[in-house]
Amino acid sequence: MSDWWNTLPLQALDAEQWEALCDGCAKCCLHKLQDEETGEIFYTKVRCRYLDEESCRCGDYAHRSQLMPNCIQLAPDMAGDLQWLPVTCAYRLRAKGEPLPEWHPLISGDPETVHRAGVSIRGRAISDEYVHPDGYDEHIVRWVE
Repeated sequence: MSDWWNTLPLQALDAEQWEALCDGCAKCCLHKLQDEETGEIFYTKVRCRYLDEESCRCGDYAHRSQLMPNCIQLAPDMAGDLQWLPVTCAYRLRAKGEPLPEWHPLISGDPETVHRAGVSIRGRAISDEYVHPDGYDEHIVRWVE
């Protein structure tokens, strides 16, 4: 089996490969705060209400941008520039020419390894339905990075 994920540049991936590159951690679906003075990004444990926390996948992926207007549709030319993507993000790693970690489902062959490795948000987040945006700062977490 080819290791296209470590050899092809992001721009050369087809739609199926692009989607397969996602490790399923769902950290991108956590609400983040940015310090206006320093620019530092802080992750919260508050997740998008459309995220299925058990599967760590969007409950309505096809309509995510309509349901959540600030949901960013990641593209190959953006992956290296988005500092809010976690350092473990496969898109960010590949944009920098770095290999995927051993727990990535493309390497392990098992979509559960990201959860067993403790990299995903499974069991660690709360829906934004239950937290007022002014209270996100009370839910800042350090376990993302």
